Amino acid sequence: MLIRRETSADAPAIAAIHRAAFAPQYAGDPAVTEPPESALVETLRTDESWMPTLSLVALEYDTVVGHICLTRAGIGPFPVLALGPLGIDPQRQKSGFGSALVHAALGAADALDESVVGLVGDPDYYCRFGFVPGARLGIVPDEAEWAPYFQVRPLTAYDSAVTGEFRYPAPFYDL
Repeated sequence: MLIRRETSADAPAIAAIHRAAFAPQYAGDPAVTEPPESALVETLRTDESWMPTLSLVALEYDTVVGHICLTRAGIGPFPVLALGPLGIDPQRQKSGFGSALVHAALGAADALDESVVGLVGDPDYYCRFGFVPGARLGIVPDEAEWAPYFQVRPLTAYDSAVTGEFRYPAPFYDL
C-alpha cells in the first residue's frame, strides 16, 4: 500500500471509487441515479476551499483503490478543515485502506498546523481516529439534522477558543 497526493491523472479512478463505494447507500432510492460524492469531489476541485496537498489516494501496486480529501471549512472566524468524502473500492474495504488514508490525512493536517477537522459520519468508525462529538468541544454543525453524526478531531494546534457553528465548504450544501 502506498498513500500519496492525488494527481490529475487519478481523477477518473477517484470518481469511479466514490461511485462504487457510495452506491449501496442510495440503493432503492429512485431519485438518485448516481451517488453525489463523485460529483462533489469534482466540484470541490474548482472551489476556493480545495487544498490539493490534502487530497490523498491509496494505491495497491499501481492501482488507485481509495481516496480522501480535506477542504477548508470554518467555525465562525476560525479556519478549520472538513473531512470527506472518504471512498474505498468495495473490493478493498475492511482491508486497512480507509484507516491508512484517515491517518495520513490527519497527520498531514497536523503537520500543516491545522487546529480542527470536522465531519459528518459514522461515530463508531471515526472514534478510532480520535474524533469526538462536536458538541463536546462546543462545536455544532450548521445543519441540525447532522448533529448525531457530526464529529471533530482536535489536532496539536487546537485552541479551546475555537467554538461555534461548523460550516462546510459551499459545494457540500449543493448535494
